[in-house]
Amino acid sequence: MLTEVNKRAWSQKILLVRSRKPRDRIIKEKMDVLKEKMDVLNDFQRFFFSMSRFASFPWTFLEKDLQSNKSSQFILDILKQTCLHSLCTKFPPSVKYRRLFISELIRQQEAAGCDPLDELYDALAKVLGAEDTPDCYKSYLLPCGDSVSLLENVALISEGTTGLVTWESALYLAEWALDHQQAFTGRTVLELGSGLGMTGITICRSCSPNRFVFSDCHPSVLQKLRTNVRLNGLFEQETPTVSVELLDWTTATEEELQEIGADTVIAADVAYDPEVVGNLVTLLTKILRCSSPEVLICSSIRNPETYSGFKQQLENAGVSHHVVTGHVSNVFPYSRFSSIEMIKLYR
Repeated sequence: MLTEVNKRAWSQKILLVRSRKPRDRIIKEKMDVLKEKMDVLNDFQRFFFSMSRFASFPWTFLEKDLQSNKSSQFILDILKQTCLHSLCTKFPPSVKYRRLFISELIRQQEAAGCDPLDELYDALAKVLGAEDTPDCYKSYLLPCGDSVSLLENVALISEGTTGLVTWESALYLAEWALDHQQAFTGRTVLELGSGLGMTGITICRSCSPNRFVFSDCHPSVLQKLRTNVRLNGLFEQETPTVSVELLDWTTATEEELQEIGADTVIAADVAYDPEVVGNLVTLLTKILRCSSPEVLICSSIRNPETYSGFKQQLENAGVSHHVVTGHVSNVFPYSRFSSIEMIKLYR
C-alpha cells in the first residue's frame, strides 16, 4: 500500500505530467505554425521566380497573418526571399511582373493597417524606374537547393516559334527525371527539341549523365538554348560533357545518330503539330533502328486527335509504345490540370 508520503509524491508527479501536456501542446502548435510559415515562404519564392500566375500564390495565409499580428514582418520575410534575394539580382523576373508583385504586397499591407515598410517602397521605386524588355528570366528551384535559370521570351509565340518559352511537359519530364535519376546516370543522353533547355539542364544538374546533347533546329531557339546552357555553367563543367547541336529532323542521317551514340533519348512537347509529326516519327524510327536506346516522349495533350495521329504513325512505322505511369513528385510550379502523358518507345 502507498504511504501518505508516497501518495503525495505520486500526486505531485501526476500534476507535473498534466502541466507538461498543455505546455508540450503549445510548443507543438508553435512549431506547426512555424513550419507552415516556412512552407508558405517557400511557395512564394517558387512561384515568384518561375513567374507563376498571381492566383496561385498563398495570399490568404498572408492576409490572415497580417490581420492577426498587425505586423509587416512576414511581408519583409517574403521580400527577402523574392525581390531582395540574390537570385533576383542575378536573374530577375520581368519588370512588369515584379512591379505587380510588389504592388500586391503593398495592397495587402495597407488593407491590414500595418505600418509602412521602407524596404517595400524602395523595391517598388526600383522597378518603376526600370525599362521592360521582351525577354525575362525564369528560375526553377531544385530539391538540392540549386536552381535552373532560363532566359525566356515573354510572348508565348515569338519569331515564328513556340520554342522560346518553357512548356508544362518539359517541367513534368524534369520532375520524372529527378525521381528516376538512374535512367540518366553515367549515360549519353540526346534530347530532341530541347527548346530553352529546362529538362536537359535539370538532368545535367541532378542526374549525373556522362554526356548530354541538346538539340533543336530553329536558329533563335538554338541561340537562346546556348545562352541558357552557358548561364547555368554547363559549358565550364568537366562532367557531363555538354553540346548544343543543330538537328534537322528531315535531314538527320543514321550515321549522325550513331555518332552521337545515345543510351537515352528524351523529348518534351514535340508532337503538337500535325505538320511535323511525320518527320518526328521518321527520326525516331532511325534512332531505334541504328541502336537500342531508351526513348521517352512526354506530351501535353492539347489536341487529342493530333496526339492519337502521332501514336498511330508510330504504330504504322513498326514502333510500339507503352504509357509510363506512376507518381511524380511535385517540384516545379505549373498547372496540374493539364493532360500530360509520357510514353516509352521500343521496336
